[in-house]
Amino acid sequence: MSKEAVPFWEKAYQDFDTAAFSIEPNAAVTEFEHLMNRQSKVLDVGCGEGQNAIYLAQQGHLVDAFDLSEHGIAKLKYRCEKSNAQVNAFAADLTTYQFEQNYDMIICFGTLHFVSKNEWKKFINNAKKYTNIGGIHIIQIFTDTVPASEDIAPFAIGLAKDEEMKELYTDWEILQFKSYVFEDEHPNVPKHLHASNKIAARRIN
Repeated sequence: MSKEAVPFWEKAYQDFDTAAFSIEPNAAVTEFEHLMNRQSKVLDVGCGEGQNAIYLAQQGHLVDAFDLSEHGIAKLKYRCEKSNAQVNAFAADLTTYQFEQNYDMIICFGTLHFVSKNEWKKFINNAKKYTNIGGIHIIQIFTDTVPASEDIAPFAIGLAKDEEMKELYTDWEILQFKSYVFEDEHPNVPKHLHASNKIAARRIN
């Protein structure tokens, strides 16, 4: 990643009145959250502004959330204050993150493709080890089915092949797998396309 290049979301994170992505949780989070007991331990990787972390905290779960962006974490903490949500939010790099406990759910949306393929595979395999039996992963990554859009192309160094992520979960119960292309837009960024894989999987042993 170029040291000079700054992704659009860094500027958007500094505006507390505008959502860089969404104020609503990802649909997969609301779809599978009911499978967990209350006060389950959750890790939100690449949490950004924290819409998923806040939602899960409001459902009664114990949420840790981290992001590389200090601005994103500051915005998440601000949102937590406004919504009375309890989230342990901190800045960290997923390529050097050290697990200190097991989790019942680990989620990661739109983040892994910003590190090398070797790094995101290493992270997923490590995260699997720190997931309790019966625990769930919900992971979304962009693929190279369509070229990276102009807004992320300088940063998307780890785009996956279609279904490549699925291969890492052959020893888990796959609850859902989706491969799709969607149209997206952000503040001050024109509409564009992303190709994506999303998986929800449960550890069975």
